[in-house]
Amino acid sequence: MCIMPMCRVPAGPLGDDGRRDDIRVVRPTRGQPAPALWEVGVLRDAPTTKPPAPRRSTRQRKAVLSALHAHGGFASARDLHEALEAGGTAIGLSTVYRTLHALDRSGQVDVIRERTGERRYCPRPPDGHRHYLVCRACGLSRVVEAETVERWAENVAETAGFAEVEHTVELTGICVRCHVTPAA
Repeated sequence: MCIMPMCRVPAGPLGDDGRRDDIRVVRPTRGQPAPALWEVGVLRDAPTTKPPAPRRSTRQRKAVLSALHAHGGFASARDLHEALEAGGTAIGLSTVYRTLHALDRSGQVDVIRERTGERRYCPRPPDGHRHYLVCRACGLSRVVEAETVERWAENVAETAGFAEVEHTVELTGICVRCHVTPAA
């Protein structure tokens, strides 16, 4: 016995009562996968980009943001978790990770990735993202002017016919304090 999935999808505009005027049933052909929602018109007017995550102000979000601002510079989720626990805030490491991910999605933090793959976070200034030069040895970071990069990204997007393009530029090196010069 074969059970065919079917779904009811709107086929017409909303009526005066707020309901669809007609509903059609879509059944996939035997042996074929069910049609995607966009194929049957449900997502016809769906936005092409996802909206930013909601900026709900929770106790955890406030605590993580406070610890991030207090840290000064880039911090890992583990760094922040340790600082919060040491300060008496009971919060799980997974909650810190989830909160940082939500802050990243909502554009409230800048993120860099270390060679190990670990992400480090820094509060984003109100006027937008920054580009940083980060020491691979000690983690020291310096903001770099990158207007040329911004213009280049805009030009590439325009030439290719893209909109709402995002980019990531990570510059790493060894700072003067960590750089060991060979003895002569």
